[in-house]
Amino acid sequence: RSARAAGGSATQPPARGSQSAAPGARPAAGRGRRRQHAMSSLARNVTCVRAQARACASGRGRRHARQVTRQAVAQTYPRSEAPAPPEAMDDASNYNGADGTVVDRPESGGDAGGEERGKYYMHVFGCQMNSSDAERMAGSLESMGYSSTMEADDADVLVYNTCSIRDKSEQKVYSILGRQAKRKRENPHLRIVVAGCVAQQEGEQLLRRVPEVDLVMGPQHANRIDELLLQVEQHAHQVVATEPIKIMEDIAQPRRDSDLSAWVNIIYGCNEHCSYCVVPGTRGKEQSRLPKDIKREMYALGEAGYKEVTLLGQNIDAYGRDLPGIAADGSGRRANTLTDLLYEVHDAPGIDRIRFATSHPRYFSKRLIKALAELPKMCEYVHLPFQSGDNEVLRGMKRGYSREKYLDIINNIKTAMTDDVALTTDIIVGFPGETEEQFQNTLKLYEEVQFDNAFTAAYSPRPNTPAAEWDNQVADLIKADRLNRLNEMVRYYAGERSKRFLGRELEVLVDGPNPEDPENECVGKTRHNKLIF
Repeated sequence: RSARAAGGSATQPPARGSQSAAPGARPAAGRGRRRQHAMSSLARNVTCVRAQARACASGRGRRHARQVTRQAVAQTYPRSEAPAPPEAMDDASNYNGADGTVVDRPESGGDAGGEERGKYYMHVFGCQMNSSDAERMAGSLESMGYSSTMEADDADVLVYNTCSIRDKSEQKVYSILGRQAKRKRENPHLRIVVAGCVAQQEGEQLLRRVPEVDLVMGPQHANRIDELLLQVEQHAHQVVATEPIKIMEDIAQPRRDSDLSAWVNIIYGCNEHCSYCVVPGTRGKEQSRLPKDIKREMYALGEAGYKEVTLLGQNIDAYGRDLPGIAADGSGRRANTLTDLLYEVHDAPGIDRIRFATSHPRYFSKRLIKALAELPKMCEYVHLPFQSGDNEVLRGMKRGYSREKYLDIINNIKTAMTDDVALTTDIIVGFPGETEEQFQNTLKLYEEVQFDNAFTAAYSPRPNTPAAEWDNQVADLIKADRLNRLNEMVRYYAGERSKRFLGRELEVLVDGPNPEDPENECVGKTRHNKLIF
């Protein structure tokens, strides 16, 4: 289906920094040059503001300094006059929002031969992988005979699929568990399950903190929730399942939230050990699924009427490096890579769009970029985190690439896929030891690339990560200030990049009614991953 992008019939986007007038109108003389000058002077402007802030001693002075800071940023990055873009995204781990998402399956019913065990309530936090795991767990629970409810007070089984990548997400889960623990004491038959990354991170400590919890299970055990719950019921004791295991192919079918778009896991875990990240400790070592199993799942989705597939992995372009074999072309490369998999599954009948997330710049090869440009079902969208624009900070993060290497990859993507490709990224500000100058390098990189949007976050110390132990932590107020300034830039370029769609007719995969106005509007996405209402 197609929809016309709002905003007129201009076929070329306005010049960067210009004001939008009538479609096709030229910007006022000199305005673009003044805009570029304002952009390049950001570092000088903000440095002056920092000096003013440091010079203010009184409370009134500090308030004035913060006001001047906001004014300087607003003057440098005024609101774009393109159609209002979305707000800067918090971070990639926040896919389910600050409050999480409750699984909504009103049509679900028990599949256990008519046996109705009761109702389950599932609250999901964090990233797309957690959403995919939730679908698998929902499939297992419904196979046991449970049906879904969106009301925790109506449930016989409470499942919290948790995220630990930020401290705020972890504390929110403990707050919820505190409320449900009281219910458990009043109703001993209630089952409380904590799954996901907090469960893996805390293990038995979680039971000591909230003894009312029945089952603690890490992400690698998502497809075992049925047998683990049976252990709880049959033996009347608590169960902790956090030991590393070989992830097997699921027998139970996931209960997907959409009948048009589907997640397909292709690799679990991560071997990178970035100094700030808990993922290797919570999701384990990399385990790639076999290409034949992924292909079979995608073919089945196409036959079931699905139109779009997002391939998932914490470090997706490292796919296949744990699988045996050398390529037959004599190149010496591995037999199984993400690029090979894309060519393998591209022809799945019925599937019109393919995306993948999340990538690591270390493995984003020219061969992969060539596949993205050649394969027509691959969407014109690339999510490639850079985290910091400063080489010293990147070394501290143990990211394994430089600013220059990252920009080279971006240039290769734009050359192969044209500048029309939608680019998004992840950025962390306030990493331990980050100076104002190093933060400015992040802003400069963002300005040079001009991303369509970004997942942004202030650094959050996490348990069992090296960076959390360093003594050069950046103050929370400084992190918050840098995040605000970065988000101003993100919002500005989101608007500027959106202007290229003015007057164009775009293919939109319509997902359903707009929840905000279901009687009058539908919502869908373009191939560039832009929401259309």
